[in-house]
Amino acid sequence: MGTLILILFATYTVLLFVVMWATARKADNATYFTGNRRSPWFVVAYGMIGASLSGVTFMSVPGDVANIHFTYFGIVIGYILGYIAIAYILLPIYYKLNVTSVYEVLEQRMGESAHKTGSIFFILSRLLGSALRMYLVIFVLQTFVFDGLGIPVWLTATGMVIIILLYTMRGGIKTVVWTDTLQTTFMLTALVLTIVIIVRQLGMPLTDIWGQMKSAGHTQLFETDWHEKNFFLKQIVSGMFITIVMTGLDQDMMQKNLTCKSLPDARRNMLTFSGILVVANALFLFLGALLLVYAQNKGIDLSQIITDHKTDRIYPEIAFNHLGGITAVVFIIGLISAGYSSADGTLTALTTSVCYDIIHLEKITPDLRRQTLIRRCIHVGIAILFLLTIIIFSNYHNDSLISIIFNVASYTYGPILGMFVFSIYTRRRIRFPALVPAIAILSPTLCFFLNRYSEQLFWGYKFGFELLIINGLLTLLGLLAISRREHALE
Repeated sequence: MGTLILILFATYTVLLFVVMWATARKADNATYFTGNRRSPWFVVAYGMIGASLSGVTFMSVPGDVANIHFTYFGIVIGYILGYIAIAYILLPIYYKLNVTSVYEVLEQRMGESAHKTGSIFFILSRLLGSALRMYLVIFVLQTFVFDGLGIPVWLTATGMVIIILLYTMRGGIKTVVWTDTLQTTFMLTALVLTIVIIVRQLGMPLTDIWGQMKSAGHTQLFETDWHEKNFFLKQIVSGMFITIVMTGLDQDMMQKNLTCKSLPDARRNMLTFSGILVVANALFLFLGALLLVYAQNKGIDLSQIITDHKTDRIYPEIAFNHLGGITAVVFIIGLISAGYSSADGTLTALTTSVCYDIIHLEKITPDLRRQTLIRRCIHVGIAILFLLTIIIFSNYHNDSLISIIFNVASYTYGPILGMFVFSIYTRRRIRFPALVPAIAILSPTLCFFLNRYSEQLFWGYKFGFELLIINGLLTLLGLLAISRREHALE
């Protein structure tokens, strides 16, 4: 089995390099950063599914059904509202201002200090979030494949990061848009095939399977206790704002949208993408309940995994050890696709953010060859940081990664949310630009203590992902305090 998986891994990698060769011919910096703004909207929409789902959705969403049942779907409902807001509020601004990095909006309204602050918070958040997503893929490959072959985790991580580095180096976002379509196809295929295989092995009608899911409580859609983290109103509102910040205010996701030819195309891309994503998440939740029903019917004990809060392991545990070789192969193909899709766009987006937001590449030198050299050096540097983050995190993993990633986003994207709300919806100018970074740091710090002592302070209330909204609100209030009324962004 290990040899077969290595062959599949190598074959899939070759496919990625074929796509790179086809998309990166005659590539220049405009190709790398914007895809020359020629990407077909439907290709972007389809490919973004894989980038959004990643290895975390692939394993954490099915695994989380053991703890919170289908209540994650409240967040998915919020996604729809968030994507509508992006399509009709943020995209028109980005296209009107013709930005390459979305954080250029902050500079036009709030100055250089806010521009750099927003981009630094994005770099921190995306570096951590994508490294965690990539780590989960490497963790499973290591546990079920590479440990048995005597390959250390650092070598697995290094190999995968080098592959991603090489196929994104020349074509950048143009290559990523097309490799994402390949990765989405394999990931969704693995999802559907796994469901089909489990249903066939159970040998019972879907109505009976659904009945077992329902009797076990797995189909619960809404948590009605307002004290709980997954209270349904909190889930919906949090899902909306998570989408706005992790897609609409995220350079990685928006860079793909901004490769579309026009605003109408970008809007069609966003709305189509949101519809497909809802269906995909529903299927992942169904798969999670299906895995639990399968375990119950086949006498598979998952109690220790659930008790240890390592529900990410449920899907690979059953796929590798109980469903047979074909399912293991299908799982690996989907997992590898998820791993690549969570990292390739990140390297490109972080490189873009450093080039446009931090060092202002075009101001350093007018020489296009020197610009390309600098951009490639930054690309390599980001890849090294990415690798080091993965290796560091490999020493710690005791929770569902989807919760960890959303918690990280609550602290790091909150200041970005507050700055964008200030830029778009107020008629004020910052009087003390040097205080913007301090406010952006103070807000998540206050949120950390609010979250830690919320049960004592607020009658047993537990903060969930709505902490992101509070973080953004505190940032906004801080910015209002150091500003004066002037003309708004038009």
